[in-house]
Amino acid sequence: MPVTDTIADFLTRIRNAYAAKHKSVEMPCSNLKMAMAAILKDQGFIADFTKVEDNKQGLLQIKLRYHYGQPVIREIRRISKPGRRIYAGVDNLPRVRNGLGIAIISTPRGVMSDKQARRENVGGEILCTIW
Repeated sequence: MPVTDTIADFLTRIRNAYAAKHKSVEMPCSNLKMAMAAILKDQGFIADFTKVEDNKQGLLQIKLRYHYGQPVIREIRRISKPGRRIYAGVDNLPRVRNGLGIAIISTPRGVMSDKQARRENVGGEILCTIW
């Protein structure tokens, strides 16, 4: 069955793997998913990620992180959806849980966290929030 919203599928697979207490999760790979996984790793929400080559587009394998048996990610939510895109300028970028969480933003300079977007003074599409 084809997936129409690949970002929502990416987030749901991570959410479900944490709920089932898996150590890792695999999904079809894309450049956007790799960029989002890199942000999650830099911010400490996942342990690691690797691209596993196959004869198709490849698989993205994400190793999940737990702290004293509890998932590090408490909530992961899709903001901009295919039916309703949400954009924000640099002055209106969201602060997730007063700075404890992050928002992943797709900007003209690439995919980055909200904090990095503020530093580079650029806005864009708000893909998701994590805390």
